[in-house]
Amino acid sequence: MATYDPRDDNAPEAPAGETETSTQHVDGGDERRLIERRRFLQAGVGITVALTVTGLSALNVTGGLRPIATITPEKEPPQAGDRLVAALDQTKTATRTDILDGRPQTMWYPNNPKTGIVKNGTDFNLVLLARFDPASLGPDTAPHAAAGIVAYSAVCTHLCCTVSDWDAKNAWFLCPCHHSLFDPRADGKVMGGPAPRPLPLLPLALDGDTLTVAGGFVTSVGCS
Repeated sequence: MATYDPRDDNAPEAPAGETETSTQHVDGGDERRLIERRRFLQAGVGITVALTVTGLSALNVTGGLRPIATITPEKEPPQAGDRLVAALDQTKTATRTDILDGRPQTMWYPNNPKTGIVKNGTDFNLVLLARFDPASLGPDTAPHAAAGIVAYSAVCTHLCCTVSDWDAKNAWFLCPCHHSLFDPRADGKVMGGPAPRPLPLLPLALDGDTLTVAGGFVTSVGCS
């Protein structure tokens, strides 16, 4: 997965007694974090560096500053009891009748029903839903499905693109970036392309007609 280094050796130094503020956007997967760095020069004392990172905290350790990720509610991963809301209409909660048999995957975010918070703070929480004949699901997939509906991470395991396309001939998920193919009936198995491992599967359950998350992703989300 992409990481970032807060050190910038090319930054110009400010005159003594003045303060310089610079900002830059850092692309970490599909997330963009705004980093603000302030440097204070104190004559005869040395340089004090203060680093503030939106969504991150920083520790000054041997070898330089290292960011420590903090998980905010909208970035919490899916967990048992979450509902799923449409990525493009987050007032819409997924039900069994919304997902049609044999149709292309649709995209959803987890929603904590206790707080009402939609976990859309990272695309690593974006979920693909698709529906198949339950009899066609493999033995490792069927226990995690609900009424033939399966859920997977939308993040391609190759380079973290969004797996948004559909191979209609085979009913496989297709990543548009480098054409990795995944079989949603067979535990997200790689059927072609450069992806090094299957898509992570997300267990589902039903609460009446409402789809719910039955547990966390069974494997880690992200790319090589």
